[in-house]
Amino acid sequence: MRNIVDQFKEVTMAILPMTIVIIILQFTLIGLPTEIFLRFLAGVLFVGIGLFLFLVGVHIGLLPIGEMIGSTLPKTRKPWLIIAVGFILGLVVTLAEPDVRVLAFQVDEVSGGIISNNILIFTVAIGVAIFVALAMARTIFNIPLTYLLVGGYALVFTLAIFTPSQFIPISFDAGGVTTGPMTVPFILALGVGVASVLRKNSSSANDGFGLVALASIGPILAVMILGVIYG
Repeated sequence: MRNIVDQFKEVTMAILPMTIVIIILQFTLIGLPTEIFLRFLAGVLFVGIGLFLFLVGVHIGLLPIGEMIGSTLPKTRKPWLIIAVGFILGLVVTLAEPDVRVLAFQVDEVSGGIISNNILIFTVAIGVAIFVALAMARTIFNIPLTYLLVGGYALVFTLAIFTPSQFIPISFDAGGVTTGPMTVPFILALGVGVASVLRKNSSSANDGFGLVALASIGPILAVMILGVIYG
C-alpha cells in the first residue's frame, strides 16, 4: 500500500507542473477554444491514471520478475544460455515497447509505406536483442563497458558514412525510443539480477548497469544497415 501511495505522489509531481503551466498560458496567452481545453484536461486525467497504473505494474511485476530471471540464470552455469535468454528477452520486450511502435508508425506514414511498420519494429528489436546479449556477455566475462561503448559508437559513425542521409536521424531516434517504459525497467532489472549473482560484492553488482546504454546502440546500427540495404 505504501508503494502505491509513493507511485501516486510521483505521478502527481510529474504531471502537475505541466498542467499548471498550460492552464496559466490558456488564460493569459493561448486562449484555446473551450472544447479543446476541456479535452486537454480529460487527457491529463487519463494520462495520470494510465501512468500511475503502469508504474504500479512495473514495481509489482516487471522489476521483480526481471531480477528473479537474472539471478536464476547464472545458477545454471551455462554462459551460452544466459546470452541466449538475454537475446530473446531483448527481442520480445522491444516488440512490446510502445515508443518503438509510435516511431514505426510515423516512419511508415512519412515514407508512404516503403518502410513498413513491421520491418522497422523487427529491425529495432533485433538490434536491441543483439546488444542485450552482448551486455550479458560483458557481465559474464567482465568486459569493460568503456571498450564496448567506444567500439560501438566508432562503428556507428563509420557506418554513417555509407548510410543514406534520410536514415541517419531515424536510426538515432530508434536508439532513443528503445529507452522507453517497457524496455528500461525489465532490462535493467535483468542486468542487476545477473550481476548480483556473478559479482558478490555490492560494488561489482554495479556491472548490472550500462545495459541501456549498450542496448541503445543496437537499433542505431540496425536501422543504418537497413538504410544501406534500402539505399
